Amino acid sequence: MRTDSSPGSLPAREHLPAAGAGTPVLDVVIPVYNEEKDLRPCVLRLHDHLTRTFPYGFRITVADNASTDATPHVAARLAAELPRVVSRRLEQKGRGRALRTVWSASDAPVLAYMDVDLSTDLNALLPLVAPLISGHSDLAIGSRLARSSRVVRGAKREFISRSYNLILRGSLQARFSDAQCGFKAIRRDVAQVLLPLVEDTGWFFDTEMLVLAERAGCRIHEVPVDWVDDPDSTVHIVRTATEDLKGVWRVGKALATGSLPLDRLARPFGDDPRDRELTGVPQGLARQLVGFCVVGALSTLFYLLLYSGFRLFAGAQLANALALLVSAVANTAANRRLTFGVRGRGGAVRHQAQGLVVFGIGLVLTSGSLAALNAATADPDHSTELAVLIAANLAATVLRFLLFRAWVFPDTAPSAPATAGPRRHPDLHRTRGDETIRLQPVSPVDGEPGNGR
Repeated sequence: MRTDSSPGSLPAREHLPAAGAGTPVLDVVIPVYNEEKDLRPCVLRLHDHLTRTFPYGFRITVADNASTDATPHVAARLAAELPRVVSRRLEQKGRGRALRTVWSASDAPVLAYMDVDLSTDLNALLPLVAPLISGHSDLAIGSRLARSSRVVRGAKREFISRSYNLILRGSLQARFSDAQCGFKAIRRDVAQVLLPLVEDTGWFFDTEMLVLAERAGCRIHEVPVDWVDDPDSTVHIVRTATEDLKGVWRVGKALATGSLPLDRLARPFGDDPRDRELTGVPQGLARQLVGFCVVGALSTLFYLLLYSGFRLFAGAQLANALALLVSAVANTAANRRLTFGVRGRGGAVRHQAQGLVVFGIGLVLTSGSLAALNAATADPDHSTELAVLIAANLAATVLRFLLFRAWVFPDTAPSAPATAGPRRHPDLHRTRGDETIRLQPVSPVDGEPGNGR
């Protein structure tokens, strides 16, 4: 996995301002390899649809990656006939390589691609790119697996697609629903940051891009699509699936070892409302409470199992101390990572030491409860001991959360300097003005081929 690139910082999400008639706002890339039969009807249909329905300037780029048939000649004729169509020729195969090359050189602020078979209904194109133009999202994908999607395809492809996405969710913790749908878009300023990190040049390219974007905190918008399978698709299913699984292993290994520099892809301060100074609103309290409760429930179960095991060869006080000590170390580590989002080894020893202080408070509460029970009853039942310990642990849990939040893992969100106003990321405004292309709705031009009027 390449780790020597310097991706910079993710840009702030902003609505693309309107101005500049004729500027191509959207660049739709159609990667092709030996598609002399389907290319012309695809481009004509897409051009007609955009001319009739898309309110901004657009461009259609045919990215021919080393075709050996008449595809380059068909693409050249289309570019000569239609002023909003251009053709790019690459001498190496690879859909990912074609997309990277065209997207990296494009001047349009919104970049998209779709497969040449146009299996996806084109009415989903405007909903796909609208969140990117508005600044709401960074990437957008069509989803054939959303509940409201309408899909016509065979059982074999349906099984493969769902299995692949289940693998992504299980191995890479992906939260997007459909990685393989050939209908995606990305903002150019986001692409300039992410593309240097994407290594694959084939069919796994967009899956890798989505995984890295999600891990970097980008917002991915999903659009339910109407999709009809192309029975004449030239995709080699077995070979593609094998390459995809190799890509999953490679990316998963890179994420697990920390070799990807995703920590450098921070947003500018203030872009995320969670980064702002919000008086009276405890940041992340609800999420932390849920995480703490889940970890606490599992820790309590772990503690009770340990106590029952230690009780077989030790007295109640010793068994309680040992069980609480082991479970406290595990509890602190789990809360550190899952509840309060602290990653890396920095401060881990100090956090465990502070956690042991919290453990001492819990030990006093539970041991005191056991001592009170033994003082009241000479030989209490095991079930009674467990009930008393559960009650004592509930009281200790509330205090533990407060101490964790206020002392062990205090809120470390950066605050704005008192005299300098809100902080800005140092790289945010250096080239922002040059990168922003102002938009203005344009009308279809009479006389253009494919004009619906």
